[in-house]
Amino acid sequence: MKVLIVGSGGREHAIATSVAKSARVDKIYCAPGNAGIGQIAECVPIGAMEFDKLVAFAKEKEIDFTIIGMDDPLVGGVVDAFEAEGLKVFGPRKNAAILEGSKAFSKDLMKKYNIPTAAYENFDDADKALAYLETAKMPIVLKADGLALGKGVLICNTLEEAKAGVQEIMLDKKFGSAGNHMVVEEFMTGREVSVLSFVDGKTIKIMSSAQDHKRAKDGDQGLNTGGMGTFSPSPFYTPEVDEFCKKYVYQATVDAMAAEGRPFKGVIFFGLMLTEDGPKVLEYNARFGDPEAQVVLPRMKNDIIDVMEACVNGTLDQIDLQFEDNAAVCVVLASDGYPVSYEKGLPIEGLENFDGKDGYYCFHAGTALKDGKIVTNGGRVLGVTAKGKDLKEARANAYAATEWIQFANKYMRHDIGKAIDEA
Repeated sequence: MKVLIVGSGGREHAIATSVAKSARVDKIYCAPGNAGIGQIAECVPIGAMEFDKLVAFAKEKEIDFTIIGMDDPLVGGVVDAFEAEGLKVFGPRKNAAILEGSKAFSKDLMKKYNIPTAAYENFDDADKALAYLETAKMPIVLKADGLALGKGVLICNTLEEAKAGVQEIMLDKKFGSAGNHMVVEEFMTGREVSVLSFVDGKTIKIMSSAQDHKRAKDGDQGLNTGGMGTFSPSPFYTPEVDEFCKKYVYQATVDAMAAEGRPFKGVIFFGLMLTEDGPKVLEYNARFGDPEAQVVLPRMKNDIIDVMEACVNGTLDQIDLQFEDNAAVCVVLASDGYPVSYEKGLPIEGLENFDGKDGYYCFHAGTALKDGKIVTNGGRVLGVTAKGKDLKEARANAYAATEWIQFANKYMRHDIGKAIDEA
């Protein structure tokens, strides 16, 4: 088979690494890819939002299967563009990707189908939002309705902060058109856990749980980022939580989308909050998490192509999805100054240290090839992932492996997986 992967980050590198293990695949292309992906796939200079060019390339190269990694093209309708030309593609159609594309849609869906989530109100008028906040209980959560690179969520502790947040999202348009509509949500407390799943429109199969670390600095300080590291499985995702979510969240979401005439095929990412009143849905994503994919996919035993094809074909019920009985931890190596401003183009040393090391991975997030050398090309540069027999061993292995890599403005959190010690 010939496979095309659309995207350019650590998630797509993790997907490509899994695809490369498939005995069924002999050629991988990635658009646009990055320097790390370029070592296992042929990178093509086509942007993820250039649907016509992507479709034309897939036809020209007779691609058998395309995997969409990123949220923007999914929400924009890339799957519909491929299907219109009779091409096999993995990911939700535009009318299903709205599950991630609109926070207001997903909250209304949960309310309608009794899927447990935080109480909320939707606003498209800043004055009405401000009036509502006057009577609301603090702290409170403000969410830009549309896609904002995982950053369009503000937790406000005081009324002043909340008013400033409305200004930022709806009036100053800090997140662009994503802030035309806004969700105001009750603040929930508890442990967060991420659960990825494969879906074929009717059947859902749960992958291993994970936990992300969103803040830039140690101790969950600093600004929100795309994710500074993650671990899998989560010790807080107990059999009781799993049973509850299977009963009230997972299948309920798949059935709700089908009932709305929006059958979902692809990956649903459930962001859960384990509250005192039981698990509640924080958010949905319509694709693999980044960096969650970097700890979940290396632990998957199945051939990823078999599973993804079953999602597209509606035969997921025939797949026995299996994960290794171990753990994985990913520590993101970022450019100092991320997520605000940082230098690019700095040479990266030590990547060869990962060659032939079983259970160690260096997933490229923001890298480029310059004069034959791999250099930094983003805020999140690399995701250093290691497996271990348990979470503590995996964490020790991952942090040891971060020392194998050097670049001038290398920055990382030193407390990824701190929750492991509290389990």
